[in-house]
Amino acid sequence: MKIFSNINVQKVMGAYKSKMNKTEKVNKSAMRKDKVEISEKAKDFQIAMNAFNNLSGIRSEKVEDIKKAIALGTYNPKAKEVVDKMFERVNFDRKV
Repeated sequence: MKIFSNINVQKVMGAYKSKMNKTEKVNKSAMRKDKVEISEKAKDFQIAMNAFNNLSGIRSEKVEDIKKAIALGTYNPKAKEVVDKMFERVNFDRKV
């Protein structure tokens, strides 16, 4: 028995297709594009962060002085100072 030639099946399929077409039209018209707005404060922060990231954190004069001291064998930092600087780098508050 072929159900596609049945008139009742054809009516149901027609109703289903018409509902689907209406749904597609509604969905297409309801679609909107996303919009992003960045506040002035955020823009200023972004500019400041970019400037900070482009800074050179290396003090070349101090590096040269330490290199010379190491080469001469006169560079002897205190262990506490080294440890304090290491913890300072990882933002760890060390109290001894």
